[in-house]
This record gives sequence, C-alpha cells and structure tokens, in this order.
Amino acid sequence: MTGRIRALLRLFAVQGSWNYERMLGVGMGYAAEPLLDDLALADPARHAEATVRSAEFFNSHPYLAGLALGATVRAEYDGVPGAQIARLRTALCSPLGALGDQLFWAGILPGMLGLTVVAVGMGAGWWPVALFLVVYNAVRLYVAVWALRTGMEAGMHVGAAISQSRLPVLVGLAGAPAAFLIGAAAAPAVRWVLGPLDALTAASVCAIAAAGMALGRLAGPRFAAPKFALMALGATLLIRWMIR
Repeated sequence: MTGRIRALLRLFAVQGSWNYERMLGVGMGYAAEPLLDDLALADPARHAEATVRSAEFFNSHPYLAGLALGATVRAEYDGVPGAQIARLRTALCSPLGALGDQLFWAGILPGMLGLTVVAVGMGAGWWPVALFLVVYNAVRLYVAVWALRTGMEAGMHVGAAISQSRLPVLVGLAGAPAAFLIGAAAAPAVRWVLGPLDALTAASVCAIAAAGMALGRLAGPRFAAPKFALMALGATLLIRWMIR
C-alpha cells in the first residue's frame, strides 16, 4: 500500500483525535506520517521538524483537509521554510472550513436528504435510502482523492489551484437546489404526520419550496438549507392545521 493511499485512508478518520487544543491537528499529523517517510531518509532533521509541524493546530472542514495536508507535505519536500508552511496552514483554515460547510452541510447533504425523503414519500420504497448512502459516500471519496492530489501537486500555490478549480463554482450552485429539495420534502413529512395531502396544502408546499430556492440565491450562506428545512416544515404544518 502506497503512502498516499495510507494517508487517504487516515484522512477519513481525521476527526478521531479531535480536541480543543489542536482541533484536527493530531489527526492531520497522523495522516501526514506516511507521506513524510521518504523525507526521513533524505533529511532526518527536516523530517523531525515536519512531523511536529504536521500535528500542530489545524481546523477546517474534514472533507477538504486533504488540500492542506497535500500542500504542506509538498512544501516540506520543496524545502520551504517552516514558518512559511505554518502560515499556509493557518491561512487555509477559514477558507476550507467555509467552502466545505457551504458545499456539504448546507448544500449536498441536505439536498440529497430532501430528495430521498421526497422519493420515499412518493412510494418509491426504501431503495432511495440505500442509493443516498452509496452516492453520498462516493462523492465523499471523490472529493477526498481530489483534495489530496490537488494539494500535493500545488504545494504553496494551493490557493490558486482552489480558485481555478470547480470547487468555488459548485459551492455557489449547491445552496439553491438544496433549499428547494429540503422544502419539497416538507410535503412527505406532513403526510406522514397528518395523513394525505389535499391540493391546497400541496400547492403551499410547492410555493414554500420555490421561496426557499429564491431566498437561498439572494441570501447565500446566511440562509442555509437546514434553517429553511425547519421553516418550511413549520409553515407547512401550520397551513395544514389551519385548513383542516
């Protein structure tokens, strides 16, 4: 098993040693260890310093942590001064955290959950749940592989590599469909709670879903899909209760 594959597998458990002092730092150090093996032979002193640096404070979205890991490991091999590598780690924390939160927690995850609830509510059985697990984890795997590879190729230029990738575009596109789908999921949710829907309630649900999509486009990350999920469900239940 190559060092890159071992590092990738360890990245999936990067939160396993999470703590308040270093956040993801210890997990990042554990994931970096297989990638730094060659450095131990070429420059033992540099390897010792790199091992310590790799486990220092770091906090970002765990799915995108590979970008920082790959970039800093590449910088170690390129002989970049340690202080500059530490600054790179610090600079990547907020952007990777924000991009990951918007893409996954406020986009892909709630959107896929909403679509799954709609499919199950329309009588598709339970296969959409299995499909959700397969597709979501496939996306997770693809992003992890892409992040580590991109980081290792870019090194200190990882910021430019992120800007030139499709990641910022996908982040901008993910919120509105997620808001729509999570709003549409209100209909099956209400049906499970209060029984079959009538035409007025169904129309209200469509209007709420469309409003969520519009608000998501206007407000951006300030109006995340999980917030809208609660608002849409509450509004639909209220409408349903009023017309009963």
